[in-house]
Amino acid sequence: MKNILNYLTAKGAKVSERAQSLISLRALRFIFACLAVTLTSCTEKKTEESHEEEKSSTEVALTESQYKTVGIETGFVEDRNLNKIIKANGYTTVPPQNSAEVSTLIGGTVKDIFVLEGTFVNKGKVLATIQNLEVIEMQEEYQSAIANVEYLQLEYNRQKTLSDENVNPRKIFQEVKAKLAAERARAQAAKNKLDALNVSAKGKSSLVPIVAPINGYVGKINIAKGAFANTGVSLFEVVDNSQMHLDLNVYEKDLGSISIGQVIDFVLTNQSNKSIKGKIFGINKSFSNESKTVAVHAKIDPADAKGLIPGMYVSANINITNATVPALPKDAVVKNADKYFVFVQEEAHAEEKHEHAAGEKEEAHENEIHFKVVEVVPGTTDLGFTEIKFVDKIESDAKIVTKGAFYLLSAMKGGGEHTH
Repeated sequence: MKNILNYLTAKGAKVSERAQSLISLRALRFIFACLAVTLTSCTEKKTEESHEEEKSSTEVALTESQYKTVGIETGFVEDRNLNKIIKANGYTTVPPQNSAEVSTLIGGTVKDIFVLEGTFVNKGKVLATIQNLEVIEMQEEYQSAIANVEYLQLEYNRQKTLSDENVNPRKIFQEVKAKLAAERARAQAAKNKLDALNVSAKGKSSLVPIVAPINGYVGKINIAKGAFANTGVSLFEVVDNSQMHLDLNVYEKDLGSISIGQVIDFVLTNQSNKSIKGKIFGINKSFSNESKTVAVHAKIDPADAKGLIPGMYVSANINITNATVPALPKDAVVKNADKYFVFVQEEAHAEEKHEHAAGEKEEAHENEIHFKVVEVVPGTTDLGFTEIKFVDKIESDAKIVTKGAFYLLSAMKGGGEHTH
C-alpha cells in the first residue's frame, strides 16, 4: 500500500511540472506578442513624426488673419527684359595730370602758409613761402651778369667797327665777342634758376613762393610754419576732381564680354542708396600681379562727380546685353544659409479637425493658408526684378509670394507652428 502511494505522488509531481512548463510557454508567447505590437506602434509613430518634421521644414502655414496682418502678396513668374551684368569692384581716381604733389627746388624755412586743406586754388596761386638766403645770391649773380652783358655789348659794337675799318686786330674783336656770349649765358642761367623758383630777377628777396601747378583742391598739407622744408619732399597735394574716373578690377573670365563704350552703374560702398552712371573708355592690356585682374577705366559725368574724392571704393555693374528671362520682384527671393528660395502658395487645405475634451465647448477655428518653400538660382537683378531658375520644375500658374517672403522664412525657421 505504501509503495502504491509513493508511485501516485511521484506521477502527480511530473504532471504538475508539465503543466507549469506549458503555462510558462504560453506566458512567453503572450509577452513576445505584446512587444511586437509595441515596437510596431513605436515605429509607425516615429515614421509619422519624421514625416511631420520634414513637412514642417519645407512648409509654413498662416491663419487668414495673420495673412492679412503681414500683408502677403502673390504673383506669377514674368518674362522680363533685364540687363545682363558683370559685377566689379574698384575705386575712384583721377588722371596723373590732374593730381599734383607740390614740393620745392630749394630748401628753406617755412615763412607763411596761405591756404587750408580743402581750399580750391587756381594754377599759380601762392600756397606758402619759404626763406633761403641763397636766393639773394642768385639775384645778385643775375644782375651782375646783365651789367656785364650791357658793358660788353657796347665794347662789342666798338670793336666790330674798328675791326671792319682794319684799325684794330680782328683777334681783339673775337675776344670781346666770346666774353659777351659767356656773360649772356651766365645771365640766362641765373634767370632760369630764379624762374624755376618763381622768384623775380629784379630786387633782392630771400622769400621763395610755393605755387599751385594746377587748378584743384588742396589736399594734405605736410608742413608747418617755422619748419624746414626739404627739397624733393611733398609739401602740398592738389587734386583736380573735374576729370574723375573709375578703375574697376575685372577677372579674366569676364574680359571677353567687356568693350569700350559700355555703360556702367555704380554705387559707393558706404553710400549704396545712390546709383551713378559711367562709361568705359579704356581697358588695360596687362594683369595685376596680386589679384590677377585687369583694370578697366570708366569716365564719370562731371555733374555726377561732384562730392567724389579719389580713393573711394565702389561696387559697379557693367551692363552687357539685354535679355528676356523669367523674373520675379527681388523681394520674392530670400536667402537661407547658402541657398536661395521662394514661397509658393499651395491649394486650399481641408479644414483640420480638432478634438475636444468632454464638456469643452466647440470653438470656431480659422482656416490656414499653406506655403511651400522652393529652391531657386538667382541671376541678374535689374529694375527691381531678379532673374530666377527653379531647381525643380513647378506649375506655370503657381502663385508665388512677392511680398512678405522674409516673414515666411522667419516663421519656417521657427517651426511654422500655429496654436489654436
